[in-house]
Amino acid sequence: MLELGGQTPPATDLVKDVSEANFMSDVIEASNTVPVIVDFWAPWCGPCKTLGPALESAVKKANGSVKMAKVNVDENQRIAAQLQIQSLPTVYAFWKGQPVDGFQGAIAGSEIDAFVQRVIAAAGGADAEGGGLDDAVTAAEEMLDQGAATDAVQTFAAILQEDPKNAKAYAGMVRAHIALEDLDQAEAILNGAPAEISKAPELEAAHAALELARQAADAGPVSDLRAAVDADPENHQARFDLAQALYASGQTEEAVEVLLDLFRRAPDWNDEAAKQQLFTIFEALKPNDPIVLNGRRRLSSMIFA
Repeated sequence: MLELGGQTPPATDLVKDVSEANFMSDVIEASNTVPVIVDFWAPWCGPCKTLGPALESAVKKANGSVKMAKVNVDENQRIAAQLQIQSLPTVYAFWKGQPVDGFQGAIAGSEIDAFVQRVIAAAGGADAEGGGLDDAVTAAEEMLDQGAATDAVQTFAAILQEDPKNAKAYAGMVRAHIALEDLDQAEAILNGAPAEISKAPELEAAHAALELARQAADAGPVSDLRAAVDADPENHQARFDLAQALYASGQTEEAVEVLLDLFRRAPDWNDEAAKQQLFTIFEALKPNDPIVLNGRRRLSSMIFA
């Protein structure tokens, strides 16, 4: 793992203009200790004007775990020829003197963040404050929360290449494939987790999320189920199905409310199905989620009343 010291390098050290004269020292040699992302651009390139600043921002956010070199191909044609730069913008990442990743053309902000995190993970993942792969995991989780599931998959995969027993990354991969509605792949990843981490809380939570996603695929229309409950408040199956449909439509808090009401009305119905479904939802969510905290408190008050 890389050890880059306890202080974040100044921004001027993280991003540099590089020429043929110092490409060897500032890219090839520098990449022996920290990965270097090289942005090949030209003043006449429109997409370069958008990509460059966005890439620079992502590099600076990484706090020293990666550096950036900017190469104006009009002024450094020999480098462009040697690396066969045929279109702009082109970005390469170097680690230990060799290109390890890259892309051509302008890409979305989430893809830029994913690219930077993949490069960090490929290099061992250490940041300037010794955070290891944790920052890469956090970044990937943020991508997933923002709806960039494909980018999150790529980043989690890069993390697992470096650390095959990273429970958070494994769980993240499962959740990302759930978000992509590829439930079979999510299940395959979950089943393929190393035995040492198979019972980790993160994997247990991912298993619960997958179980709920499977249920969601069969959930009926919310309006029809709500009408069935209104027509017969003692129709416990309809109330349970309504909770599943609400969860499937993203209305998690209301789903919990319906299940709590069902448990209050019929705690023993269907082998305590309402309570078990609540536990599954709680396990799938983050432990400090207000829905979990409030739901567990209210369920406990009913159980121990």
